[in-house]
Amino acid sequence: MVSQGQRPLASILLFLNLIMYLIVAVIAGWAINYGIEETPHAVSTSPVTRLFPIYYPIGNLATGFFVIFSLIAGVVGVATSLTGLLDVIQWNPCSLLSAAASSIITWALTLLAMGLACKEISISLRPPSLRTLETLTIILSGTQLLCTGTLNAGATATTAHEHFAGRC
Repeated sequence: MVSQGQRPLASILLFLNLIMYLIVAVIAGWAINYGIEETPHAVSTSPVTRLFPIYYPIGNLATGFFVIFSLIAGVVGVATSLTGLLDVIQWNPCSLLSAAASSIITWALTLLAMGLACKEISISLRPPSLRTLETLTIILSGTQLLCTGTLNAGATATTAHEHFAGRC
């Protein structure tokens, strides 16, 4: 089967994305926890809390939105990578089509977080923990695009070689 050559590449990309999405979720979770713990100390003096209920003393005005969307992208990315690995092991048209669809959704969420990361970068300097989160988010937008392309190509090739009747 022609699409079998894409199987190792898809597995490697899914495993790499799994590790990076785990790191993104951990760092974003830490940033949210830090913001929640520091909010009571800064609420009385900051007008920023009117815009976003969690105050982030470690970043700028875009930090709150960036951290929330990074956490969402990280959690969805972990789930997509785990189910994608299982779907690649099965390597049939139905499983590859579902992996490709969830991969597109994860890529869209990662692009949203990447856009907020770019906005945060353009506003001002940030501490190393947020720079790490921004860097990983930007890298993940590229690797998730490659993974999405590989899964879609595998699904197309598998569907073309097997006469897929719409039933799984």
